[in-house]
Amino acid sequence: MAKTKVIYVYLLCFFVCSHLFSQNAVTQYSSISEEELRQCVKELYDSQVGVREVGGENRGVSVEMYLESVGLGRSLAWCAAFVSWCYQHAGVEAPKSGWVPSYALQRKRIYQRGKFQKQKPQSGDVFMIWYHKLNRPAHIGFVDHWGDKWVVTVEGNTNTNGLREGDGVYRKRRLKKQVWVVSNFVSSTDRQKNIN
Repeated sequence: MAKTKVIYVYLLCFFVCSHLFSQNAVTQYSSISEEELRQCVKELYDSQVGVREVGGENRGVSVEMYLESVGLGRSLAWCAAFVSWCYQHAGVEAPKSGWVPSYALQRKRIYQRGKFQKQKPQSGDVFMIWYHKLNRPAHIGFVDHWGDKWVVTVEGNTNTNGLREGDGVYRKRRLKKQVWVVSNFVSSTDRQKNIN
């Protein structure tokens, strides 16, 4: 049953986004609008809300699918792999990595707590949370809505308490002050630069 659900979700995501572009057709990819691409990313991550680990910590068909998408094996932390899986299936050029700091590229940052906000984060951008114990960003997810005080997110490998070692994909409401950095990989200007 779990494998059937994963296949169904994958097919749904494929059909939702396939009308927007072909991964092999660069000219078609460059012609879709940023808004369409953001909508595709949102539909992908929304389709995964409710996925839960099965059979142990960091296990299960969907979790292993996310990890495999970045070349990692079973039973590893998977929040960044979830982000990468969504971006890969939407055709967004982003790190193919399960390592959260990979997404903190300086040139992609549009917001950094206490320092700057180049533009208002939007759905499809990724947020990261800094963990002082690890001295690095150690959790990542998608911005779904950026408010004045609160951020609605969709993130993998979390739980109802918002921990970084959770049991599934959740829609969360976090205080904006928890967010360390937001990166924009969906920007159409960057896609145009990559094509030219």
